[in-house]
Amino acid sequence: MAATEVVQSRRIVTEIPGPKSRAIQKRRSSAVAQGVGSVLPVYVERAGGGIVEDIDGNSLIDFGSGIAVTNVGNADPRVVERAAEQLARFTHTCFMVNPYEAYVDVCEALNRVTPGDHEKRSILLNSGAEAVENAVKIARSATGRQAVVVFDHAYHGRTNLTMGLTAKNMPYKHGFGPFAGEIHRMPMAYAYRWPTGPDNCGPEAAAAAIDQIVKQVGTENVAAMVIEPIQGEGGFIEPAPGFLPALVEFCRANGIVFVADEVQTGFARTGDMFACDHEGIVPDLITTAKGIAGGLPLAAVTGRAELMDAVHGGGLGGTYGGNPAACAAALAALEAIESDDLTGRAREIGELMLDRLNAFADKFDVVGDVRGRGAMVAIELVKDGKEPNPEAVAQVLKHCHARGLILLSAGTYGNVIRMLPPLVIGDELLREGLDILEEALAGL
Repeated sequence: MAATEVVQSRRIVTEIPGPKSRAIQKRRSSAVAQGVGSVLPVYVERAGGGIVEDIDGNSLIDFGSGIAVTNVGNADPRVVERAAEQLARFTHTCFMVNPYEAYVDVCEALNRVTPGDHEKRSILLNSGAEAVENAVKIARSATGRQAVVVFDHAYHGRTNLTMGLTAKNMPYKHGFGPFAGEIHRMPMAYAYRWPTGPDNCGPEAAAAAIDQIVKQVGTENVAAMVIEPIQGEGGFIEPAPGFLPALVEFCRANGIVFVADEVQTGFARTGDMFACDHEGIVPDLITTAKGIAGGLPLAAVTGRAELMDAVHGGGLGGTYGGNPAACAAALAALEAIESDDLTGRAREIGELMLDRLNAFADKFDVVGDVRGRGAMVAIELVKDGKEPNPEAVAQVLKHCHARGLILLSAGTYGNVIRMLPPLVIGDELLREGLDILEEALAGL
């Protein structure tokens, strides 16, 4: 049965995880490094639409999309067909040795769809962390400066440099230092937790960040400012209005490269092709990955031609960057997003989910905040006012997983439940998943 034939209904026939998954989990413990975790160790047989089927025959509702990867759905037929055709022709040559047209096609597509109508260039890589790291390399090369500005609650990856850029210690940074130098962290416009209230958050946070940069770093030393237009692992923090435009203006005035990390927010996830589009932000460089290729590993940096071309020949690249099968998949995924209007579908998903989640906030004191855009939404769980409540998150996830709903946590304090359904999920599955979430909240 092809992925497109996966029945779009939840079906639980064993406990979760089931006996076959538990048997493989036992094998895993003696074969796979313990440092690799799994949110829900059900071993997957196939997936499609809004459903993930495990090897025990259970069908789970997918509110995770492999962490915002399968935006076009798992095993989209167009992605599968294009990738399979490419695999039959050749699997690898290394673009730096013998190039191929699909790499150029993907770069042309990225130059077209990313924010701004200026002349652009792109490079293709393997992962979001690699894209962010290369964006910093490009900014440093182009500006001749070294310092990098990042923000509270940020997540940018697991390489040495991107761990340094990432804010959260556990589990991402703990025990892995020392990290790269010349990284400077600034306040984030976290409206729910801003001391003087959400209405003041955007202007005040921008002013605080700019003041610290000027006084503590020196604008003449800053190569790049790297920020997620909506923070992902940090808890789906949507910057308060005005924050991002003020930062862009500051960067433009001071020769600082503004880098938008859209690894999680890109490719229709937020109801726009990119989250920057919401406030009309045009970054100098934009990093993408996750949803770029329908589930195959691919990432990119796209940016102003004069910046991208400032690096010396041979200074950018990698053996697998822009793998031909992944390039074919990316072209098919972009075609699916545009032809099926998945940006519009993301907005529909957001309206449905936010209506229900706001109702939960009215009904349950534990829901302190509801936030997000499109099919990237979250609730923050609290106790005694705004004190983070990670214990409640753990209870909710345990209930939902047992009932066949894949959910993820997030947040610096571990107290956020994030929802990232595939953009092809049906409304009935969305409602059923939210019903399960409501049951869990009611049981706290």
